[in-house]
Amino acid sequence: MNIAIIKYNAGNIFSVDYALRRLGIEPVITADKETIRQADRVIFPGVGEARNTMEYLRACQLDRLIIDLKQPVLGICLGMQLMCRHSEEGNVTCLGIFDSDVKRFQPERHEDKVPHMGWNTIQCRDKNLFGGFDKEEFVYFVHSYYVPLNDFTAAQTDYILPFSSALHKDNFYATQFHPEKSGKAGERILQNFLNLTD
Repeated sequence: MNIAIIKYNAGNIFSVDYALRRLGIEPVITADKETIRQADRVIFPGVGEARNTMEYLRACQLDRLIIDLKQPVLGICLGMQLMCRHSEEGNVTCLGIFDSDVKRFQPERHEDKVPHMGWNTIQCRDKNLFGGFDKEEFVYFVHSYYVPLNDFTAAQTDYILPFSSALHKDNFYATQFHPEKSGKAGERILQNFLNLTD
């Protein structure tokens, strides 16, 4: 199975590479458009700032490429946010795969810290990415922006308010949390993604 990790100006790429290698997969980290198009699975990870990253994707024409992919695609953290319509981070138009906007957390109490960082639970709605999950699972988050609950919510988490911790539409999947940093639960999610039938 050929797995492509999209290489662009965002961090966290090598931790995803390492997590896949623990599962016996040797992915390729690439910005080559044809290699990405031909891959069996594509992962779009990211840690960074939305506006700068969207400008980079457009300059490299990776934005159109991602939108047009037909195989299973997994966005992670910033990757998930960039797959939405618009982000308050830099007030930028994003890829528009998911018809939802990205909002900044607004603390309501003294104990509400932003960014939301650390372990929290997900309540799973979608069995494609979360097959084998029969209860709330703990996964690892680091983010200051969130996607509200919407028609594409595949899992939700509560922090300050309920938000989408995963999304799914057609061949596009996304997680706000980091499966590559989420222990056994994260490994299961990555394996479920690899096992998806087109």
